[in-house]
Amino acid sequence: MTRGLVSLAALLSLGACATEVGGINIFAPKPDSAEQALELYYDTIPNSALPSAGAGAAMPSAEAVLTTILIGSCLDEEKGPSAAMTSIANEQADLFLMVGDNVYGDRDGRGYVNNQADLDELRESFADLAAREDFQKVRAAHPMMVAWDDHDYGANDAGKEFPFRGLAERVHEAFWGLEDEDVGQWAGTYYARSFGPEGQRVQVIMLDTRFFRSALTPTDEWGAKGKERYLPAPSGSMQDMLGAAQWTWLENQLQQPADIRLIASSVQVMPTVHGWEAWSALPDERQRLFNLIKKTEASGVVFLSGDRHTSFIYEEADILPYAAHELTASSLNVAFATESAEMDARQVGAGFAPENYGAVEIDWEARTIGLKIKDNAGQIVRENDLTFAEIGVN
Repeated sequence: MTRGLVSLAALLSLGACATEVGGINIFAPKPDSAEQALELYYDTIPNSALPSAGAGAAMPSAEAVLTTILIGSCLDEEKGPSAAMTSIANEQADLFLMVGDNVYGDRDGRGYVNNQADLDELRESFADLAAREDFQKVRAAHPMMVAWDDHDYGANDAGKEFPFRGLAERVHEAFWGLEDEDVGQWAGTYYARSFGPEGQRVQVIMLDTRFFRSALTPTDEWGAKGKERYLPAPSGSMQDMLGAAQWTWLENQLQQPADIRLIASSVQVMPTVHGWEAWSALPDERQRLFNLIKKTEASGVVFLSGDRHTSFIYEEADILPYAAHELTASSLNVAFATESAEMDARQVGAGFAPENYGAVEIDWEARTIGLKIKDNAGQIVRENDLTFAEIGVN
């Protein structure tokens, strides 16, 4: 039993008495749930005990005009130097988005591990990431915004049932320097930032598809094409992706003035052909997202995602008031294949399976936006160029 679990067991057994344990005032009534006990225990862990990425490049100013935003996901901190990360560090860009699996904190070199209350493996993984030279170069070169996925959340494919999510959130926010930002003031890791003057404003929305998400419906045929791990939830199942508070927050964000809106989701939004984690596993929630964009009349939405260990570009008419587009960028150094046979009806060209990253390139004068996939040497291997009018921007 770890030291953290010993402390947890002690907390659960405490009655109200006139002493203190581990800095906790226990004049208060005994915690009536394991979650409350964990919160009390986690309150005793100082931020100084959590790993940090360091300050990094300063965020763009509120009036800065963005033209190039890079996107990446799936970086195994235990592997050697990443050519993709080196290419990213050498790019000229305004912002770099890490959209999940930024470390593999639920496994070590021997395979998956069960994180315990102290999240020792997760914390070690972030410390290892901070020490990587390629990460340090990227951190110094580009301002960053981040979302998490399951492997940097602490458990494979986990959602709100993960018992140690409270500390996982603190580890995430402390590492990325978000603990004193707005995101550090609420449950979950979602946040947004806007850049540029009216007419050239980019809003970047980082969703949290872990902290509040319901358990998914397991497959009835493990590994079968199209239902590899999960089946779509039945209509009316009440399974949730974002949680009530985040849904309300997102509605408010979509009503903020912006020309281009980049919505980052760690898992894919548009495709439905596969049975891995994705919004397609919660069809009612997927439709709710599309309906919310319609309701708020939010123009200029482009979805960004990671997770899949292959990059894809998608385009589909009619699901939004304008054509919907998505760029999936994955992975930075955890490629499982050299080619992808997957083909969704919405897909623009073949997927790209080797190591890669993505780029959103905005030409404000020409009023175009390019969605690009680059190999680990920085060469464009897939792209889809759009006009502003195609995404509802007047």
